[in-house]
Amino acid sequence: MTLPQPTTHGEIRIWSLPTGPLQENCLLVAGAQQRGFLIDPGDDAGRILDLVRQSGVTVQAILLTHAHFDHIGAVQPVREALNVPVYLHPLDRTDYDSGKARAALFGLPFVQPAAPDHAISQGQLFTAGDLSLTARELPGHAAGHVVFVGQGFVIAGDTLFAGSIGRTDLPGGNHPQLLSGIRAELLTLPDDTAVYPGHGPATTVGRERQTNPFLQ
Repeated sequence: MTLPQPTTHGEIRIWSLPTGPLQENCLLVAGAQQRGFLIDPGDDAGRILDLVRQSGVTVQAILLTHAHFDHIGAVQPVREALNVPVYLHPLDRTDYDSGKARAALFGLPFVQPAAPDHAISQGQLFTAGDLSLTARELPGHAAGHVVFVGQGFVIAGDTLFAGSIGRTDLPGGNHPQLLSGIRAELLTLPDDTAVYPGHGPATTVGRERQTNPFLQ
């Protein structure tokens, strides 16, 4: 099974693994000391664990940008296999707890995860060796959506995509709030900041500022 190669930002490496029928990007982020975080393990727990093993990274925790079912479907088997805590913003707990019911609407199987271990708040700093990620609240796609900002990159979840933005027609969605948050929390980053979205290819802040039709 072919696993992705990492992209690099200085000493930081980022692996992006599309998972499940909705091709949600699970991200593994690690520093030079081979310690890091797993973000949004959406599905395909076996492939995610293969990636972790082959990378040699020691995962410190699972961080969730938000709790839509396609982003949390592998949380339970992965947390058990790696014996790590799960972090989620408290405003997304309703989505988290209703994952199985939401997946059933699409006719998809789903393993309902046990409760998250810890909350995420605005400005919270996550460190693993020489890796640092800062959480920024960015609701609008989901009530408790956060992004994780690192040195030269941002894990954006379903807020900003290459050429698009997150949908706002789901429960907890708010289109003006999402646009306002993108401008405040993402477009204030340097233009060369890499953006790793929850679906699709990576992009940059500058490219989206200049060409994204939703941001003009």
